[in-house]
Amino acid sequence: MPRYFLALLVAFLIAAPAFAVEPFPSSFHTQEIKTNGTTLYVRIGGQGPAVVMLHGFADTGDMWAPAATVLVKNHTVVVPDLRGMGLSAHPDMGYTKTNQAVDIAGVMDALKIEQADLVTHDIGNMVGYALAAQYPARITKWVVIDAPLPGIGNWDEIKQSPLLWHFNFRGPDEERLVAGRERIYLDRFYNELSADPKKIDEATREHYAALYARPHAMHDAFEQFGAFNQGAIDNKALLAKGGKLAMPVLALGGEKSFGSGKADTLRFVATNVTMGIVPGSGHWIMDENPKATTALIVNFVSK
Repeated sequence: MPRYFLALLVAFLIAAPAFAVEPFPSSFHTQEIKTNGTTLYVRIGGQGPAVVMLHGFADTGDMWAPAATVLVKNHTVVVPDLRGMGLSAHPDMGYTKTNQAVDIAGVMDALKIEQADLVTHDIGNMVGYALAAQYPARITKWVVIDAPLPGIGNWDEIKQSPLLWHFNFRGPDEERLVAGRERIYLDRFYNELSADPKKIDEATREHYAALYARPHAMHDAFEQFGAFNQGAIDNKALLAKGGKLAMPVLALGGEKSFGSGKADTLRFVATNVTMGIVPGSGHWIMDENPKATTALIVNFVSK
């Protein structure tokens, strides 16, 4: 094969997203939206009341495809990749969750969405709280799934768990250790934080490993964790300034992960909290039990 065509093929394989996980319906389109000094890759589909869905670490917005497939029948569904993750741009700075909330508000502005329901998981929860606290009139309901909020509730106890050593795993040497071994690193999360590692199949693992192996992707993922300490300060300030959130909140915990503790945490920051459990699931709710997770989300936002 001529070198020119070989180079083109390699460039395509690096640049093109993988589709090993469940794809979004063909009615969705993708758009690169400039917001708050960066550019986010956003999936958009449907009509009706808006739902914004935010992912976390070891995932991208791709995780939400099963739920989006159902929601799009009656809603406008908006699924960004967070700053520095997935197919979004990789800025050097701006990974505090209060700043990333401004990213998402800018996406809503670009799409002329004044209000939306919010569905979040993992690091998406942290961006979600900053979004709901800074723009309470714009978030009508919030489904928040299986991860803590820095500085809130028993955060100081949670972050001491041996399972969460990765909160402080970052830096140039750590990046050198992970470079070229992204699949090995991500497997640790899928295996240790799931109820049944076999529920995260080979195709899914390869899909996300390829995305996190893209240039700067793992560095920026580490930056997400590096902003947690500032997040704890910011969250306490947001709560002190604005008080508890008034919109309805569904706090979902994986049965084998946060369980009912997710709702306990959210009651520190919200007044109208409903508890839910994703049965038979650890942390990776959309891989381990997508049907139950989707049903819980759809039932809540459709009320």
